[in-house]
Amino acid sequence: MTTPTLGSILYAFFEDYLKLQKGLRPHSLSSYRDAIRLFLQFLSVELECKITRLSLDDFTADRVCQFLNSLEKVRRNGVRSRNHRLATLRTFFEYLGRRLPERLVQAQRVMAIPIKRVPPPETFFLERDEIESVFATLPSKGCLSLRDRTLLLFLYNTGARVQEVADLRVANIEFDPCPRVRLHGKGNKWRICPLWSETASLLKHLLEETDACAPDRPVFSCRHGRTLTRFGIYKIVRRHTQHVIKNGSDGRPRSVSPHTWRHSTAVHLLEAGVDLNVIGGWLGHVSLQTTNRYAEITIRMKEAALRQCDPPTGSARIPRQPIWRDDAALLKWLQSL
Repeated sequence: MTTPTLGSILYAFFEDYLKLQKGLRPHSLSSYRDAIRLFLQFLSVELECKITRLSLDDFTADRVCQFLNSLEKVRRNGVRSRNHRLATLRTFFEYLGRRLPERLVQAQRVMAIPIKRVPPPETFFLERDEIESVFATLPSKGCLSLRDRTLLLFLYNTGARVQEVADLRVANIEFDPCPRVRLHGKGNKWRICPLWSETASLLKHLLEETDACAPDRPVFSCRHGRTLTRFGIYKIVRRHTQHVIKNGSDGRPRSVSPHTWRHSTAVHLLEAGVDLNVIGGWLGHVSLQTTNRYAEITIRMKEAALRQCDPPTGSARIPRQPIWRDDAALLKWLQSL
């Protein structure tokens, strides 16, 4: 049995493993492609040969370490970019070890390369009054005014990722008996989100205005009728949120993106008392840890929790004993059980 070539392994990795088995979306596939492309270019320069002459023997853990160092020192990539490239190469080497057991040693060495610790990225979200100000300043006239208002309300209603909105089709929306939408998210997974009556009404008007009756027609399109891309959605969001100023911890202003609306949905659901598991399902999170971070970014939640611990004496510290111990009626009821 002949050993597969590097080209055949890479082809199977992208076309079979990532596309069919893992069900990755085009945006994720592009990210994997860029990381592998950079690694191939690095090997070609390092070994002084054409990319077409590279072989599986050139894929070693030592060269992965050299590649990661080159990313930081030569390309000036940040730690997050370095970690992302490493995660891609880990996935490939793991696949390589399953296909070719004799390569398992190198795969294990790559898996042992540590991820560099980095503080989590800042999470920006819009306050409720900022959301209201955005909708108050939206134009009411113009050929695209209805589309833009519907788009922004849909983002806030569902907390959808920008690619999920770009992929949305007429067949994914149900108006009766209860308005809801099916979103196609990461990992080829579908989820259902309820729609507010206002969102459903705007969507109906938008579909009627654009005459989008075919099930495979995009819900959000540009003025020429073509599907609105991720970058088109970014431009719309930024155009209508230019007056909203959000500063990072370094004091530098940050522009509002579609993902900012997603964060806003999560925080406002949390503040409304919605369970974290429900929010995770609403947003399509695989891990509850992803949802838990929203509890850390809003001071209002922390202030509310602190008020629950206010001692009856008014001293500014958490009491040593629970307040309910002073409730005579509660203690009497507990003793009667």
